[in-house]
Amino acid sequence: MRSDSRSARIQVLVAEQAALRGARVGVVDVCTAAVATLPVGGAGVSAMSRTAASHPLCSTDDISEQLEELQLTLGEGPCVDAFTHGSAVLTPDLLTGALQDRWPVFADAALEAGARAVFALPLQMGAISPGVLDLYADIPTVLDTEQLADALAFADLATLLLLDARIDETGGPVDRALADRGFEDLGGYRAEIDQATGILTVQLGVGIDEAFVRLRAHAYTQGHRLADVAADVVAHRLRFSPDTEPRRTDEET
Repeated sequence: MRSDSRSARIQVLVAEQAALRGARVGVVDVCTAAVATLPVGGAGVSAMSRTAASHPLCSTDDISEQLEELQLTLGEGPCVDAFTHGSAVLTPDLLTGALQDRWPVFADAALEAGARAVFALPLQMGAISPGVLDLYADIPTVLDTEQLADALAFADLATLLLLDARIDETGGPVDRALADRGFEDLGGYRAEIDQATGILTVQLGVGIDEAFVRLRAHAYTQGHRLADVAADVVAHRLRFSPDTEPRRTDEET
C-alpha cells in the first residue's frame, strides 16, 4: 500500500485530468495524469484475464494504443509478463540484447512503433488482478525511486477504479467507470469498505488482509461494485461464512 500522502497527491492529479475532460474520473484519467507526471510519452491500460480474452481499455496516443494491441495479439511483452507473474516489468531500453531474445517479435514491433522503454505495472488488489498499466518512452529511460513509487500509486488507483467499474467474467467493463459516482466520493466510501472488512474479520475468523481480499473477490466474481457489496455487509444484508459461499440475509427462504 502506498503512503497516504502520495496516494492523496496522485488522486488530486487524476481528478484534475477528469475535470479537464469534464467527466467522471476513469482509468483514462490515470493514464493521462501518469504521462503528465512521469518521464514517459504515453500510457495505456488493458483488462486481462486468465480465463477469457484480454483487451485494451484505453490509451493516450497512437503508440500506446499499438503497444497494447501488439502485446495482447502476440501474447508476449512486458504487459503479458507483468500480468502472468504479478510483478512490475521495467524495460529501460528495448534494444537490450536479452530483451530481443525474451520478446523476439514484440521488441522489434514496439521499436518500429516508436517505443524505446516500456514499464508494465500489474493492477492488483490481493489475489485479484484485473489488468495492467503500461507506460512507454521514446528514448531509453530509467524511473528513479520516487518516479517508480508514483507509477505504482497510479496503478493502485487504476485498480480501484477498474474493480469498482464492475468487471464481468470476460474481462470487459459492464458499465462505465464510476459513471454515477464523482471522484470526490472515493474517499467517502472507503470508510464503509474498511468497516465491511472489519466485519468480515469476525465472520470469517481471518486477518484484515485476507478479509479485504475476500470482499473484493466476491465483488469481482459477482460483477458487483465493491462499494455496493461493502454496503450490504455493513447493513447485514450479506453475510460471509468460512465454510460456505456468502449468502444474502434479505432473501426469502
